Amino acid sequence: MELELRKHELRQYNAIKDCVKNHGNKKRVAAQLGCTLRHVNRLISGFNKHGKQFFVHGNRGRKPSHAIDEKIKENVINLYNTTYADANFTHYCKFLKTKEKINVSYSYVRQVLMNANICSPKARRKTRKALAKRLKEAKKEAKSKKEVKKIDKAILSLSEVHPRRPRRAYPGELIQMDASQHIWFGSKMIHLHAAIDDCTGAILGAYFDEQETLNGYYNVMHQLITNYGIPCEILTDRRTIFEYKKTKETKVENDTMTQFAYACQTLGVMLNTTSVSQAKGRVERLFGTLQSRLTVELRLANIESIEQANEFLIKNFLPEFNEEFSLPYNISKSVFIPQAEYQDINLILAVLTDRKIDKGCCIKYRNTHYKLVNEKGDYVYYQSGTEGLVIQALDGNLYFSVNDMVYALEEVPVHAETSKTFDPAPNEKKERKIYIPPMSHPWKKASFDSYVRKQKHRQKLMA
Repeated sequence: MELELRKHELRQYNAIKDCVKNHGNKKRVAAQLGCTLRHVNRLISGFNKHGKQFFVHGNRGRKPSHAIDEKIKENVINLYNTTYADANFTHYCKFLKTKEKINVSYSYVRQVLMNANICSPKARRKTRKALAKRLKEAKKEAKSKKEVKKIDKAILSLSEVHPRRPRRAYPGELIQMDASQHIWFGSKMIHLHAAIDDCTGAILGAYFDEQETLNGYYNVMHQLITNYGIPCEILTDRRTIFEYKKTKETKVENDTMTQFAYACQTLGVMLNTTSVSQAKGRVERLFGTLQSRLTVELRLANIESIEQANEFLIKNFLPEFNEEFSLPYNISKSVFIPQAEYQDINLILAVLTDRKIDKGCCIKYRNTHYKLVNEKGDYVYYQSGTEGLVIQALDGNLYFSVNDMVYALEEVPVHAETSKTFDPAPNEKKERKIYIPPMSHPWKKASFDSYVRKQKHRQKLMA
């Protein structure tokens, strides 16, 4: 097999070969190769002794002394296929270092997995560019100007129409809030509510719930206000939880204020909504990151219920995530208003419902009757028809506000439908008799008469 030289080795070999064969000028060869005359003499001596083999580097084909062992390479591939298949490569490097005690670089992990035909779940095709390319090709084949205008409009919609804006200058200046539906753990789709600071990129609150609910956003707000303070502005999407406008209503003052909007107004927080996802791109990209990372963390922690997931979020995931990915938090430049007291937060983040006092001096809320109790523990009675507000606090306690007074609510026990002595054996089930109507019943009379006529006709034929 003929020995193959690399480009720079072949250049040296040809120059020295010509010099030896034609008795050339060594100084000219040194200038041609960019080396000293002494090195040219060394190359000539090596060529005369070993020939072409002399120009091959001595480490060719040898394994480097600092190369990573092949067993580690196999272990990296096997661990990803068996345990961490749903993690992206950056996240997988972290697991290798912290959990498997394998300290390798991201470039090595990526090279090993890509050579093994394993692609990262975060790798995506550039669909937008591919679609624009197809539209440009279709534009060349368009027959009318109308079609060309439609294609130009479609191409323009694919371009970047949402210019990037800088981060806000101070923490708490803008909070982006949204929810994401995903199979976070188990096999059921649930919603993750989250709030992210536009300045630092820190997750200020997160909460799992079965649906995108007011309770989920209230819990996120409770974490935000308790741990950081009251923000200046909140940006969300246009859901009826945040904003509700009556159909065919032209006056802005006649719009209905939602529970969340009322809580924000009470706290002095500016609430803005948008239907453009790119306008709140920071929280949208956050969910892309969490769907890649948090699902793996929840699976490895054996999370099976929403309660366990919320506890894991607050105690384990959020502090670690913010420490790794968020920008440094400067308290002196923060615009967060100092935290309110727990009782105030509990009553502000509440669900308010209109109710009227009935003739029994009680109110009915969620199919349950309640009595009004004052601070001394005495029952309070108001005239029938008196209007008030039922306040369901964040902790679940119920209160009733009427005439600028707030009362606690005590549940009225439900009475049995019948007396205890009326049914001595309530557990015994009585047998239900099945009623079979006779043939002379009005509903069956027509069919019965038809049956009788047929029988008489048969008897005549038999006779």
